[in-house]
Amino acid sequence: MLNIYFTNYYNNNGTSLLKRCVLLCVLFIGFSAFSQTTPKVITKVDTTSIKIGEQIQFTVTVEADTTAQVIFPEGQTFSPLETVEAFATDTTRKNDRMTLQKIYALTQFDSGSYKIPAQRIEINGEGFLTDSTRIVNVANIAVDTLAQRMYDIKPLMEVEKNNSRLWKIILFVLLGLLVIGGLVYWFFFRKKQLSEEEKVALLPPYDRALLELKNLEKSKYLIQDEYKEYYSELTGIVRSYLEEDVNVSALESTTDELITKLELLRDAGELKIDDETLQQFKRILQTADLVKFAKSKPDTSVAENDRQSIEQIVHKTHDALPEPTVEELMEQEEYKEELEKKQQKKKIIYASVAVLGALFIALGVSTTYYGFTYVKDTILGHPSKELLEGDWVSSSYGYPPISLETPRVLKRQETKLTPEMKANIKDLQMFMYRSEKGFFSVGTTSTTLTQEVEPEFNKSIEAFIKNLEKQGAKNIITKQEEFTTVTGVKGIKVFGSGDFPVPGSEELVDGKYSILLFGAKGLQQQIIINWLEDDTYAQEIADRILGSVEVKTEL
Repeated sequence: MLNIYFTNYYNNNGTSLLKRCVLLCVLFIGFSAFSQTTPKVITKVDTTSIKIGEQIQFTVTVEADTTAQVIFPEGQTFSPLETVEAFATDTTRKNDRMTLQKIYALTQFDSGSYKIPAQRIEINGEGFLTDSTRIVNVANIAVDTLAQRMYDIKPLMEVEKNNSRLWKIILFVLLGLLVIGGLVYWFFFRKKQLSEEEKVALLPPYDRALLELKNLEKSKYLIQDEYKEYYSELTGIVRSYLEEDVNVSALESTTDELITKLELLRDAGELKIDDETLQQFKRILQTADLVKFAKSKPDTSVAENDRQSIEQIVHKTHDALPEPTVEELMEQEEYKEELEKKQQKKKIIYASVAVLGALFIALGVSTTYYGFTYVKDTILGHPSKELLEGDWVSSSYGYPPISLETPRVLKRQETKLTPEMKANIKDLQMFMYRSEKGFFSVGTTSTTLTQEVEPEFNKSIEAFIKNLEKQGAKNIITKQEEFTTVTGVKGIKVFGSGDFPVPGSEELVDGKYSILLFGAKGLQQQIIINWLEDDTYAQEIADRILGSVEVKTEL
C-alpha cells in the first residue's frame, strides 16, 4: 500500500520536484561563487612630493575572505626608497569578508625622482603585485648661500682599529701561562707538607736514633711476646746510627765484625770510647742474635735494660766522636750549598721539560687536528687568515646599491670622467679595499649610462683584460658562466688566473680573479676580487663574498 502511494506521488509531481532540485543547485553554486570572490589589492600614497629626509606613507589595502592567509612584505623591499617603519596591520571584518590595511613609512636622503617598486602580497600562497608606476619626487632643501657660508665636504675620518680580538688572544695566552706556572709551582717548587716519617728521616742521625728508641719503648712488642721484632728494630736503630754518624759499615756486618771495626776506630783515635761500653754493646748484639736466630726469649726486664743500654751507648758514642774541624765544617757547608744548587737546577730542568712537553703536546694535537699550515699561520700570523677570521662588515655601495659582506669596509675611490667617457657614462661610483700586506683586493663599480640601453658585458670584459695586460699582467686565462644571487637576480661571472704585477713592484705573482657583472637598461654593476693563487684563506674570503652578493637592477 505504501509503495503504491509513493509511485502515484512521483508520477503526479515529478516535474515540480525536478524543478525544485535544479533551483537549489543554482542557488548553491551562486552562493559558493560569491563566497570565493577574488581578493583585491589597493595601494595609495599620502603624497608624491617630499623634501630630503621627509617621510611618505605607502598604504596597502587587501580585501579577501576571512579564511584567507595574507602575508605582507617585510624588510628593505622598497629600494631605492628606504623603509623607516612598517606599522602593525589593521584588520576589519564584515560578514564573511575582511579588510587588511598595512602602512609603510618611506624616505629618501638624495634628491631626484624615484619609482616605488612593485610589492608582492601573498594571499593563500598566490602572489599579487602592487602597482609600481607611482613616482615620488624628492626635492633639495633650499640653502641661502648669501647668509650661510658653504664648507667643503669633510674627509673620511680614520677610526682606530678594534683590538678586542688581540686582547682576547693575549688574555688566553696569559691564562695558559698562569695555568702552566701554577702546575710547575705545585709539582716542583711548592714546599710540601712532610709526613711524620719524612720529618724523622730529616733529623740528624743522633736525634733520630734517640727518637726511634723512645718510640720503641712505647711499642707493644714485649706485651705481645714479639721479642724477635723488638730486638730486630733495636739493633737496626743502633746500626743505622753508627753507619751514619760514625761512618762505619754496620748494617751489613756481623756482631764480631762490627765490634772489631769499632775497636780499630778506637785504637786509631777516631772514636774515644771505653772498653766496657764496647763489651756491653757486644753482649746486647749477641742476645739479639740468639733471639732472632735461636728463638731465645729473655725476660721482659732484660729487654727493657738492653734498650736503655743501647740508648746510653748512643749517647757515649756521640760524645766520643771528635769535634769537626773548621775545614770539615766549611766542606760540609759547601757540600750543602752545592747540593741545594743541584736540587734547584734539577727542579728548573724538570720544570722546563714539563713546559716544553706541554707545548709540544699542544702543538702536536693542534697540528693533527687543524694541519701544520693552519697552526704555523696562527702562530706566525697570515694577513689573509686575519681578514678571514676578523669582524666582517655588511654594507651597500653605490646606486642602485650593491650589497655584500666584506672583511673590511670598502672606501670610495675618486674617479674623473674624460670627455669621451662622459658621452656614454652619466655617473660612475667606485669602492675598493686592498690589503696592505697581501695581494687580496675587492671592489665594486656602479655605472649609470646616459642612454637607457642594455649594457654590453663583452666589451666590459675585453676592457678589463686589456687593462690588466696594460699594467703588465701575463698568461691570463678567462672562463665565463652564469651567476645567480640568493634573491634570484641573474648576472655573468668571469673568472680565471694569470701572472699579475704586484703594486709598486715589477714582480709578477700567480693570482686569481673573479668578476660579477649585473645590469639593466642604462645601468651596469661590477664586483671584482683578486687574490693569490696558493692563498687558501683568500679563496675562502672570495667564496664568502660571492655568496653574500645582493644587487638592485632598477634605477
